[in-house]
Amino acid sequence: MDSIVARAHTLARLHTAAELLTVVNVWDVVSARVVAGTPGTTALATASHSIAASYGYDDGENIPRDLMIEAVGRIAASTELPVSADLEAGYGDAGETIRRAIGVGIVGANLEDAMKPLADSVAAVRAAVAAGEAEGVPFVLNARTDAFLRAGDRPVAEVTAEAIERGRAFLDAGATCVFVPGKLAASTVAELVAGIGDRRVSLISVPGAIPLQTMAELGVARVSFGPWSQRVALTALSELTTAALAGGGVPEGTRVLN
Repeated sequence: MDSIVARAHTLARLHTAAELLTVVNVWDVVSARVVAGTPGTTALATASHSIAASYGYDDGENIPRDLMIEAVGRIAASTELPVSADLEAGYGDAGETIRRAIGVGIVGANLEDAMKPLADSVAAVRAAVAAGEAEGVPFVLNARTDAFLRAGDRPVAEVTAEAIERGRAFLDAGATCVFVPGKLAASTVAELVAGIGDRRVSLISVPGAIPLQTMAELGVARVSFGPWSQRVALTALSELTTAALAGGGVPEGTRVLN
């Protein structure tokens, strides 16, 4: 237990350090080993979408919770680095899901609100935080709001205000950080940081997103890549297949990483 507590403290410190915490999401043991073995990597984060896809499930809590816990546990066991798991919306019981994740070595998690009523979302955050406290682990909760993902055609200012309201409520309930996924303008990110707090906002890097350096300058705590890291790998696989079917072979410079 001392080891898992130490990893949890390390992950918490990485969220408040001056440097932007950059986590490239992984989905199985071999991807975890590649990322963990890359110089500069300080922590790992899993991607629920990518893990579900690896097992043939659609995203959105379609993968059985037991299978997700097993998958993230294998990843945690493969590295000495702290691992944060994407546990979707908690699979119907956020507290129990976090408890089980801690049991397999996970020291942090994403927990999404799916834009449920705020009281329900806050209750889930409280349950997750309480689970960590009950297990004696200073669990690092990256509470996610889907305000922008589900915004539709609502005005950006209105959505930003809602994301800030939810983010503050999640922090008050014990979350470490607030994850606001979406392709956001620098001005919007600045508003989120001003409203939620310096080093309290977590973002995702997607094609066309603002540069990581800009995120750091704006006071963002953490950036992750969600399913995009797996998509990059699958793009390379698709390109290899296309080349092979055209009579080509393995690209020069391909490294043996497994």
